[in-house]
Amino acid sequence: MTTMMTTQAGDAGAFEGFDLHRVPSPAFVVDEKAIERNLLILADVGQRSGARVLCALKAFSMFAVAPLVREHLHGSCASGLYEARLAREEYGGEVATFCAGYKESEIDEIIALSDHIVFNSPAQKDRFIGKAAAAGKHIGLRINPEHSEGEIPKYDPCAPCSRLGSPVSQLTPAIMEGVDGLHMHTLCEQGFEPLERTWAAIEEQLAPYIGGLKWLNFGGGHHITRSDYDRDALVAFLNGIREKYGVEVYLEPGEAVALDAGILVGEVLDLPMNSVNLAIVDISATCHMPDVIEAPYRPAMLGEAEHGHTYRFGGPSCLAGDVIGDYTVKNALKAGDRFAFLDQAHYSMVKTNTFNGVALPSIVLWNSETDALRVVKQFGYEDFKERLS
Repeated sequence: MTTMMTTQAGDAGAFEGFDLHRVPSPAFVVDEKAIERNLLILADVGQRSGARVLCALKAFSMFAVAPLVREHLHGSCASGLYEARLAREEYGGEVATFCAGYKESEIDEIIALSDHIVFNSPAQKDRFIGKAAAAGKHIGLRINPEHSEGEIPKYDPCAPCSRLGSPVSQLTPAIMEGVDGLHMHTLCEQGFEPLERTWAAIEEQLAPYIGGLKWLNFGGGHHITRSDYDRDALVAFLNGIREKYGVEVYLEPGEAVALDAGILVGEVLDLPMNSVNLAIVDISATCHMPDVIEAPYRPAMLGEAEHGHTYRFGGPSCLAGDVIGDYTVKNALKAGDRFAFLDQAHYSMVKTNTFNGVALPSIVLWNSETDALRVVKQFGYEDFKERLS
C-alpha cells in the first residue's frame, strides 16, 4: 500500500484574491512579499542564534529573487557544479557545496566556486581533500545519524542502506583527519522536535570529534517559517551547541524560503466522464509537479470546496498515472476555467521537465503589496528541442 505524504501547505494568503487570468497558463506565480516575509523570519533566527543561514538552491533557485536572498541570508548551498555556479554568479555570500559523488572532471571548478566542500564518504574526502585544502576551502563530511525521523522512506536519508552520508557508527579518528566540519541533512518538512531527537541520538558518538571541528551544519528540511514551528526552541538549541562546543552552526533551509509563496496556475482543457468526472488540464503531474507521483502527495487547491462538483484532475500527457488528485469545486467546471495549486514555488519549479513535449510553465513574479506583476520567463519550442539533440 502506497503511503501518501501529507502536504504542509498553509492557507492561500494573498493569493486568495489573485486574478488567475492575469498570467499565461500554465504558470508559476511567486509572491515576492511572501518570500521576503520568510527571509525576515530566517534572518531573525540567524541573528538570535548566531547561525549562518544558507538558501538551499535544490529546493528553490528562482534567481529573480536572489537580491532579496542576498539581503537577508548568509549565502546559499549547492548540490553540484551547476548550482554552485548559479550560487556564485547570482546569490553571493558563502557557497557550501555537497554532492553524493564528485566527478574528477568537475572538482576543480567546484572547488573554485565553493567556500565549503562537503564530501559524502571518507573515500571521496581522501580523493579530493588535497586540492580543496590547497585552495583554502573548508572540508566537510556528511554523516548519516542512523536515526530516522522521515515520514516517507524514499525521502529519508537515514533509511536502511542509505547512500547518503557516512554512518555515524563508522567514524574514526582516521576518517575525521582533515575535516573542518560535519554536515547532516535528515529532515523533510519537519518541525524542531525531530532535530532535537536526532541530536540526542548522536551527540555522545560525536563528542570525541567536535572539539577539533570549526562548524556543524544541520542541513535542511526545517520548516522554520511555518506558523507552528518552535523557533524559540531552535534558537536556544543552536545557541547551546555554539556555547558548549565552540563551533559555528549552519542551517540550509530550502522550502522554508519559499513556503506558501507561490502557486501553479492552470487551465481546464476538457471534461470527459469515465465512471467519475474527469478534468484534463494543462498542468501535468509528471512534467510540472513530479513529487505528486514520486512522494506521493496531494497538493492543496486554491478555493477548494467541501461540497459541490468533484473532478479527477489529470494532465495532458500520455502517462496513465499523470493524475494530480480528486478535487471539489463550488461551480461546475467548463473548458477554459482557471484554477491553481498552492505552495508550488519550492521543488515543483526546479523539477519540471518536457516529457511528451508538454510545455514548461511560465515564471511570474508578483508583489502582493504593490500588485506589480512581471512575467520573468516564458518557455517555447526551442527549450524543448534543444534538450534532445
